[in-house]
Amino acid sequence: MTEQHPLDPASRLRAALQATASSARLQAALTAGTMPNPCYIDVLVEQSAVEPDFFVRDMLTWALTRHDAEPTVDRLLPELRSPVAQARSQALHTLSKIGDRRAWPAVSPELLRDDDPEVARAAWRAAAGLVPDEERPALARELATHLGRGDRELQRSLSRAIAMLDDAGAAVAAAAAHDADPAVRAHALATARLIDDPDDDFGAAIREAQRIVALQASPAPAEG
Repeated sequence: MTEQHPLDPASRLRAALQATASSARLQAALTAGTMPNPCYIDVLVEQSAVEPDFFVRDMLTWALTRHDAEPTVDRLLPELRSPVAQARSQALHTLSKIGDRRAWPAVSPELLRDDDPEVARAAWRAAAGLVPDEERPALARELATHLGRGDRELQRSLSRAIAMLDDAGAAVAAAAAHDADPAVRAHALATARLIDDPDDDFGAAIREAQRIVALQASPAPAEG
């Protein structure tokens, strides 16, 4: 009779994360974070790149934040160069949650300008959270070049990233409020409003900004 060898912890986690039911994968990620083990890091990062369920991905990120930062960051950094967009976006998201400044140099201009909106969104937030104080103005100028891009959710993400840069963010929002592009002006005005009141509703802010820009574009009524 052949002796059965139990799977090692990493293999057990990998098998659990292949379960068909998302609830089972969620529980596996929760367990990996509740009882951290260095051998889990590779498995959690690999699954983050392919996991289809948002809530499971979020739990995978949480589980990674429960592990020692140094090896976790070292394992995540190569993911930023992956050809798989989800691998890049999830690695950026997790790095922003860990908050280790060693990751800052890896948040490249290419990631900030990524064509995939989820990657760009994650890069903006990671950059704003990791940037050294002396590099905030340069990052704010880079982020300002994306004003007016994408749908409302993407614009909200950009506004919040710019707002995280405090005075540097306020300066670029004020400057962009005079841009020739009406979409940029409206987004800049909404961002400035969000900086002044972080609890403000972005949807209301962008609608008001668009109204102001439309009024600016309207010709003055003829007299008499």
